[in-house]
Amino acid sequence: MTGTQKNNPLHGLTLETILNQLVEHYGWEKLGQLIDIKCFKQDPSIKSSLKFLRTTPWARARVEDLYLRTAASL
Repeated sequence: MTGTQKNNPLHGLTLETILNQLVEHYGWEKLGQLIDIKCFKQDPSIKSSLKFLRTTPWARARVEDLYLRTAASL
């Protein structure tokens, strides 16, 4: 086994990279509208959002899903 993940479009991307690209593309306000998460709406920051997303699987899944849906335009 070579360790590559051909069927995983997120392979090689860190959660921080994904979040930074989404914030750059949408901004915090729009991101908070698209994904209803408190850390995107109240005093948002990359650091606090990463802490929450790393410990909350459902929220991370929503962020990754949004990234995959908008990856072509990023």
